Amino acid sequence: MPDARAIPTGGTQTGDRVFQGITTAVALAVVLVLLAMTAFLVVRAWPAVRTAGGDFFTERQWFPDAEPARFGIAALVWGTLVSSVLALAVAVPVAIGSALYVTEYARAAVGRWIGYLIDVLAAVPSVVYGLWGLLFLVPRMVPAQRFLAQHFGFIPLFDNPDGAYGKSVFAASVVLALMVLPIVAAVSREVFRQVPGDLREAALALGATRWEVIRTAVLPSSRSGVVGAVILGLGRALGETIAVALVLAATFDVNLHILRPGGNTIAANVATKFGEAGDVGRSALIASGLVLFAITLAATVAARGVIRRTAAAAR
Repeated sequence: MPDARAIPTGGTQTGDRVFQGITTAVALAVVLVLLAMTAFLVVRAWPAVRTAGGDFFTERQWFPDAEPARFGIAALVWGTLVSSVLALAVAVPVAIGSALYVTEYARAAVGRWIGYLIDVLAAVPSVVYGLWGLLFLVPRMVPAQRFLAQHFGFIPLFDNPDGAYGKSVFAASVVLALMVLPIVAAVSREVFRQVPGDLREAALALGATRWEVIRTAVLPSSRSGVVGAVILGLGRALGETIAVALVLAATFDVNLHILRPGGNTIAANVATKFGEAGDVGRSALIASGLVLFAITLAATVAARGVIRRTAAAAR
């Protein structure tokens, strides 16, 4: 048996150091890009924040280039959060259900093709979703919106005292749900496939049904991964621009009536207002982008905390 001390290791150690240096540089580059982006947003947003003062967070109008300037992000933040949460409420059950069917029930060939078809939705450009929503979905959702208002109007969310329907937060949320669905489904599908087969076989050996296997073995082991998938979908919904701009009738109000035409989001407002904005207007739009950046970062940090606690509890 050859002496281990005689095996040359210099080349391997050099390769390890080079690879470690490359990966460290890449990681630092990502951090530097993030810091540079944050610094740019803060510097360019400061003039607008200084002009608006505390009203920047409470004002529901958007006239940054007027004299005097009146603008704020209250309505924009509200529309962004409501539309994104509603989109997740629609998309997540469908996405997780499809992922469970593909991995737990369907035959391999059938599940593979269903997965392909769902993934195709992720390749559709945003503007196509927006045009489809504007020209096809919104007119055909009027009966459904009227039904919700007539039968569930006692819930403030579905109350529509004006009786007008069309380009509403509800319609925008459905379009966003279709855009979020393939992301959540694809990640959840891969997470479910990583569950050890021994857990499924043990549950089946104890007499568990297929649903009991999913409930007791698959879902608990996949909880942290599913949370990560939902957060990825939330990030897509928060930052979506063109589709929402086409489907929403831009207004600056804060209310719970998701069936009433109107509403706006931060990303859609940036897309529609940037071309005509003056110096203060551009600064105000960048400031709203900084707020969206902060919201996304906060959601990601909160999700990481949930994933960490879930993983610790599983161990």
